[in-house]
Amino acid sequence: LFYVLTAVGQCFHTYNVSNALPEDISSLAADRMLVYAAYGKLISAFAKNKEVVHTYTGHQADVHLLLPFGDHLISVDKDNAVIIWDVESEDTYLQISYDKASFEVSALMHPSTYLNKILFGSSQGSLQLWNIKSNKLLFTFPGWASAVTVLQQTPAVDVMGVGLASGQIIIHNIRFDETLMKFQQDWGPVTALSFRTDGHPIMASGSPIGHVGLWDLEEKKLVSQMRDAHTTVIAGLTFLQNEPLLITNGADNAIRVWIFVVAGGDGRLLRHRTGHSAPPTKIQHNDQSGINILSAGQDGTLQSFSTVHERFNKSLGHGTLNKTRAKKKGVTHDTAKLPAITTFASETARQSDWDGIIACHRGFLVTTTWNYQKGSIGAHKLEPERFNKNRSLNVHATAVDITSCGNFAVIWHFFVCAAHAGPVRGVSVDALNQLTVSVGADRLLKIWRFKSKELLHTHSLPAAPASSLLHRDSGMLAIALDDFTVHILDMETRRAVRKFSGHRGQINDMTFSPDGRWLITASMDCAIRTWDLPSGSLVDCFLVDAAAVSLSMSPTGNFLASSHVDGLGIYLYMVSLRPLPADYEPTVIMLPGTCPSKDADSSEMLEYISPAQLDEHLVTLSLLPDSRWKNLLHLDIIKKKNKPKERPKIAKRLVPQFALPTTPSEDQVNSLDIVNLGVLAQKSTFYLQLENALDNNSYEEPVKLLRELGPSAIETELRALSPDMGGEVRVMQSFLKMISSILQSKRDFNLAQAYLALFLKLHLRFIADQPELMEEAESVSAHLEETWMSMQMLLNQNICLLSYIKSALL
Repeated sequence: LFYVLTAVGQCFHTYNVSNALPEDISSLAADRMLVYAAYGKLISAFAKNKEVVHTYTGHQADVHLLLPFGDHLISVDKDNAVIIWDVESEDTYLQISYDKASFEVSALMHPSTYLNKILFGSSQGSLQLWNIKSNKLLFTFPGWASAVTVLQQTPAVDVMGVGLASGQIIIHNIRFDETLMKFQQDWGPVTALSFRTDGHPIMASGSPIGHVGLWDLEEKKLVSQMRDAHTTVIAGLTFLQNEPLLITNGADNAIRVWIFVVAGGDGRLLRHRTGHSAPPTKIQHNDQSGINILSAGQDGTLQSFSTVHERFNKSLGHGTLNKTRAKKKGVTHDTAKLPAITTFASETARQSDWDGIIACHRGFLVTTTWNYQKGSIGAHKLEPERFNKNRSLNVHATAVDITSCGNFAVIWHFFVCAAHAGPVRGVSVDALNQLTVSVGADRLLKIWRFKSKELLHTHSLPAAPASSLLHRDSGMLAIALDDFTVHILDMETRRAVRKFSGHRGQINDMTFSPDGRWLITASMDCAIRTWDLPSGSLVDCFLVDAAAVSLSMSPTGNFLASSHVDGLGIYLYMVSLRPLPADYEPTVIMLPGTCPSKDADSSEMLEYISPAQLDEHLVTLSLLPDSRWKNLLHLDIIKKKNKPKERPKIAKRLVPQFALPTTPSEDQVNSLDIVNLGVLAQKSTFYLQLENALDNNSYEEPVKLLRELGPSAIETELRALSPDMGGEVRVMQSFLKMISSILQSKRDFNLAQAYLALFLKLHLRFIADQPELMEEAESVSAHLEETWMSMQMLLNQNICLLSYIKSALL
């Protein structure tokens, strides 16, 4: 079982994915138990490839080299300090300091079978062998007058492979300090070395231009070249143990596995994981499932990324004018290669019959078609005939759209023509192929009849448009202007119905939710905002570290995808449903890494914790079970139903030999005093809290206590407030003030109603005879009526809004 590790920004992929680190990873190493990642001046150790279990701090400069060594970890920073760590205790075991002018560490390795020995290579070309247990320099190798870039153990003991900045590869025996063979790589410095261990004496070397050289160690010659294995520098390559498989990775954001079937032959690409080698410029969901995302990058490729699993990713290739010639010469040497895609449109209605994607290229007249099912560029190159004859005209495609039926494509070119007096920034076709709408730099929006090309309507815009987007189902057209505002135009009434402002930079992209209720915008102020069209309000906003250049909402409405400036990845977000105030200030959130896979039985979900009071104008219920408050008025009925029908039978007891008198004598009767039960009653905690509330005017504690009591206990407490049961009028008055405070706070609205109803049921006649209580009861009635009127107004507003939404065009 093999694991592949590679650093991707702030995460490393094990294939699985680790948790994110605060900074980009500069060096990565692993042993059989832990994975070590260096970022900045810190080093973290991961267990199970995900969780950080150790952190090593002590470097004064950024760490750039790591080497696991048994129970220790060796690290080298850019100040040339070498620190040997105890892995478990995180303590420094040994520290070696080199003079950067005489020996700058550029590579290190542990020679096989050499106990406690580490071999260091330097930028000056010399090598040093150290015993790290005794902290002694054992031997210094003079080198080959060129900086050491790679040190690698060969399958033979005592023999090392040394890669130099001059392109030389040295096979050297460190036991006898003897050079066995030399190779010269013509592609620049050696960036990586690896040796086959399956019986074939083959060495692979990497280069800065993406080529891989295969060298025969027996015949001492170059046997094969894997040209353009990557489009950029080979960052690492490794032969799997006892397998004819070579894994390579490069700065082009790709990992490739090559298999060697024929001895001495080239490697054949077995499988790969690739992404854009330059930042994406445009992303869009491809189908109604929301699984696949099309992405066009500055590297000129069009790729499809799956939100389910990376094995479903595929590349549609690089744009070219001659597909056959590109296959023969390769993408790197293709002279007919097209520039990067600036915008594209896709439609899946007829993609099984013909090409379903059309794309515009930067500064290019020709628009290309692409076939998603075949995963390649299509057969058609769309170019107007009148421009084809005159190549001197500076004409290029700026906007494109595909009809919902998948039969027609509409392309607008930047040229002085009758349509607009400037470049066309956006074009859209409605759902029924009846209307075509275009927006141009001349600040005009024009609506055309699709079939006859007749101009039907012209609408002036307050500023030059940057882009436009049509939601076909609702007929709403969003127009982003250069004054950082977004205008919504109703295609049916041809009137502006909404205007959204709040961005402080150029709006890069927009996307609608599937139902057309939300419009999500991204701008150069690093903000991503979500607008609600029916209410015309901002419902979500957050900031990111890098401005988003493209957005796409999944057709299922589950995820929002975004691509960012100088970022190679596509990020997925969940959109918040909570409304935001008009003066909301967004906070910066950290861009996520690749999503770690979850176990099948994982049931962890993010839970939204609701605040105690959503808004001061809203009424909040208590969320207590109905049994705690709903039956307070019917406790007497419940007790009657629960009363036993027959008296319990009591066993006969033995009569004692003596008897006490059961009736008092006349002298005893005269000596008895009649005492009021209220005098003997002990004051409860609730009663005392009501008394204290009269002084401090704080009723939170008695309300909190009542919430914890059961129905019978609540009835007992309220009965005890009567003077007949030991209570006082002023305490009853305090209870009514408590009800008023609950109504004013608009919290626990249902509890206030239930407690007040029970209180009136028990003490209504007594309250009517007491002026103080009547005055307080009138105050409670006024607060109750005020709260109910506010609640009734909100209900009426909601009913009105729902009726409007049902009948509106949205």
